[in-house]
Amino acid sequence: MTRASLDKQPHEVASMFDNVAERYDLTNDVLSLGQDRRWRKEVARAVDARPAQKVLDLAAGTATSSLPFARTGAYVVPCDFSLGMLQVGKKRQPWLPFTAGDATRLPFKDDTFDAVSISFGLRNVQDFDAALREMHRVTRPGGRVVICEFSHPTWAPFRTVYTEYLMRALPPVARAVSSNPDAYVYLAESIRAWPDQPALAERLRGAGWSRVAWRNLTGGVVALHRGFKES
Repeated sequence: MTRASLDKQPHEVASMFDNVAERYDLTNDVLSLGQDRRWRKEVARAVDARPAQKVLDLAAGTATSSLPFARTGAYVVPCDFSLGMLQVGKKRQPWLPFTAGDATRLPFKDDTFDAVSISFGLRNVQDFDAALREMHRVTRPGGRVVICEFSHPTWAPFRTVYTEYLMRALPPVARAVSSNPDAYVYLAESIRAWPDQPALAERLRGAGWSRVAWRNLTGGVVALHRGFKES
């Protein structure tokens, strides 16, 4: 898969991430100019995991995103549909309960988790409305969802520069540091095709989430959306 489409085939996306698993974290650090570390700190702050709470980390990949939750004393379940990512993560963090799962058909009971988080993964789900409903199903009443995803810069001149970076600078950088640079052409195009901040908030409300709000990071390059499940 090298062309972006919101009609993604799950096996193709999973295979793509299998192929980039070994160097995925390094590549992300380089391509984001180190900003991904700051974004993950903001995700952890928004999730606000507490000791003994249950946190589901979807699209967890190698579980880099899961570690801040685990450090709070929460019980975190890293879940991903890329077996390659899970295998690399299990080698690095063997104590975490890595779980293979499709975000549109989660292998968990209703009302299980205090919080569900997904960072830079919702964009790659074939039916992300179904995924938002599944996240709602497995979250306990009063629980929350936090979505960190690439979005649309709010300042027009910066948006133009950013789009040029995605389509011109990102592919050659990816070729230098990634094991599968074509995958990053797809990722760049999928970012451009993704709904903007208000549109994603509306999709969250349509899936049953309430008190939906968002906050822009890095001028809207990334947006944090949060919602709650009514008690």
